[in-house]
Amino acid sequence: MKISVISPGKIREKWLRAGIDEYIKRLKRYSSVELIDVADSPDQLTPPVARVREGKAILSRLKARSYVVALDQSGKQHSSLELAQLLPQWFELGGSEIAFLIGGATGLDPAVLERADYVLSLSDLTFTHQMTRLILLEQCYRAFRIAGNDPYHK
Repeated sequence: MKISVISPGKIREKWLRAGIDEYIKRLKRYSSVELIDVADSPDQLTPPVARVREGKAILSRLKARSYVVALDQSGKQHSSLELAQLLPQWFELGGSEIAFLIGGATGLDPAVLERADYVLSLSDLTFTHQMTRLILLEQCYRAFRIAGNDPYHK
């Protein structure tokens, strides 16, 4: 099984990188994880132009058979228990591969949302796209632990 996380920009904060690395290490027991960084758009671009540019870069990195989950505020929210039930279904539908797509500072381009097999919202709160990587990986780890009846989730 493989999880890919595709998002604009690089993780520059050491504390955030350390958290992401920790959850990638924990997830190795269940799935391989690949973080794919695409170029983020310069601040001087208008939001619609930035979204299109980043969207094309994100879509270019998708594998044809992966099950594609876009993270967006418009998506469906689930509990951790529900996510634990969804992940195996998504792996099955994607030939053991799930690609999570995270937008940049201006969100995801409509073309990316249209390509997605599922649109997921992690929260009504807004997170930076860098922090979203960490939160997503932690929730994937939690879902695997729940599915295995392991004592992580309380």
